[in-house]
Amino acid sequence: MRNCIKTAAAQLFGNHIVRTAFYGLFAKFLLFDFLWCVQTTFTSLSKPALYINTLAVTFLLLFPLIALKKKNIQVALMLLLDALLIANLMYNRTYNAPIPLDSYALASNLSDFSASVIDQMRWYDTFLPLETLFVGYCLWKEKRMQKWKIFKSYAAFTLFFLSISMGIVWAKGGIVHAVERLQNKNDYTCVTPIYTIAGYLTYDAIRSTAQYTPEIRQEINEWMHKHPKYTSIQLEKHQKKNLIIVFCESLESWVIGKSIEGKPITPYLNKALKDPSTLYAPHVLTQVRGGRSIDAQLMLNAGLLPVKCGCYAFKYPNNTFFTLAKAMKQQNHTTNYLLTVDRPIIWNQGNVARLFGFDKIYAKKDWKATQTTGPKKNLADVPFIEQAIEKMRHGEIWKRGEHVFLQMVTYSGHSPFILPDQLKRIHLKGNYPEKMADYIITANYTDFALGKLLAYLKTRPDYSETMVVIVGDHEGLASDRAAICASKEGKGMVSEKQFVPFIVINSPKAMHTTLPIGQIDIYPTLLNLLQLDDYPWKGVGQSLFSKKRIDAAVGSSFDIEVGQKNITKTQINHLKKAYDISDLILSYDVFAQSAKQ
Repeated sequence: MRNCIKTAAAQLFGNHIVRTAFYGLFAKFLLFDFLWCVQTTFTSLSKPALYINTLAVTFLLLFPLIALKKKNIQVALMLLLDALLIANLMYNRTYNAPIPLDSYALASNLSDFSASVIDQMRWYDTFLPLETLFVGYCLWKEKRMQKWKIFKSYAAFTLFFLSISMGIVWAKGGIVHAVERLQNKNDYTCVTPIYTIAGYLTYDAIRSTAQYTPEIRQEINEWMHKHPKYTSIQLEKHQKKNLIIVFCESLESWVIGKSIEGKPITPYLNKALKDPSTLYAPHVLTQVRGGRSIDAQLMLNAGLLPVKCGCYAFKYPNNTFFTLAKAMKQQNHTTNYLLTVDRPIIWNQGNVARLFGFDKIYAKKDWKATQTTGPKKNLADVPFIEQAIEKMRHGEIWKRGEHVFLQMVTYSGHSPFILPDQLKRIHLKGNYPEKMADYIITANYTDFALGKLLAYLKTRPDYSETMVVIVGDHEGLASDRAAICASKEGKGMVSEKQFVPFIVINSPKAMHTTLPIGQIDIYPTLLNLLQLDDYPWKGVGQSLFSKKRIDAAVGSSFDIEVGQKNITKTQINHLKKAYDISDLILSYDVFAQSAKQ
């Protein structure tokens, strides 16, 4: 047996062309794994399965060279592989995950995020195509293609490593269980290096075809039964009939209340926080995943956490949802408006708005592009707010005597935070990290726009029955945070934590709390404040006013923030399990399933 293996290895790797291509492919995958780990953790490099799976994939990708004896096809394949690997590295730097399967069919959406995508490129990513060019040069030097009879040896090695790879996965209960065993704080970033992009895509594909079973229903029901119960609260002020929610793109909490070079970064929000009727929670832990902004809308509107893989807006375009918009319409007979400067196709936002119960959408084509910002020249925050105010004044939006749920989504805070000079309201003289300075300038600009909106709303005769919610849709600094926080200028100023603000202006119950909450906790809190207690779906979060609230939050990276109370491991595991439960609800369209029963 040993002699047979030696003979097969000698036949296969004795060929210089095959040996060069093999080493080139294997090295490419290890280089990709290393670059992936630079952004995440090097834990995966200590796992034997990584090397077994990499060998299996390497042998598979040698097929064009072995079968066709075409060096140029092999090099072309490697260049395509480079593009795939680099795209996933860039995606991971923002979303901490590989590109989900269904997103490959939606590549056209990237045109609206080109600057953000380019911003996640790193100079060392070029090592991947450079390595291919080096391999191509080595193959080109071999002018003559030898006549070889090595297909049997190649097939034997390929089947051998594939068998070991599949055996390891089988021993862990299959690819779904193998991947989900790694869905924890320390190991979730190891999935792609260990099981390769092909393994992740296989997992994603299998998950999307699973069937809803009584066991799944029982799992959901048992978790909901253990969840802290939603309780109504007593409010001294009369019920709010109108709700305004402003999603501020990438707005983090640390800029609020801070000054730089003697100038307040957010003077208008600072003023709003001093109002005795304001609720403010600055330590809201980011919980978005692959859907980013649209995930934030899911949590606040529908009380559900994001799916494990990909984006619910693409994966489940026909799901049934219980939402704030539907609750407001049911109780207050509101007209529900969504105002965004993006195209409805971005993140499938137009369809999501319909599913959530919005009646009217004002999107990119509905605004005059007087001042634009960002890679796609979308309307900047100040003219967006100004034009929205004009539509309200003229009764096009929020007609006289109408109750509304009005949701606005700003854009200027989109990465890479480069604001045109003519829109800047502060100019910094210090030598700050570039991304930090750009972020502060952009946050100051968005704050000015919010000031205009708040000033207008206070002039309306129905302001007393209007509640205004301002939130950051997700953190913004992503992979730049560590370097900024380590800098002299950023240390002590920029938060090391991924916190976004939750501000309720003209709230019927005011409070300021520094306790950590998750984005998912905003939905039930708003139900409390709006006295929508009879609405059947209370979400998978916990209201700030819940008497039995678990005083902790679990981020999308399984980072845990704990408040002042003693929290047990069981309670933390319960909060972690919320991601699984929400994923099940979305994956199987449980609300629609329940309606059928």
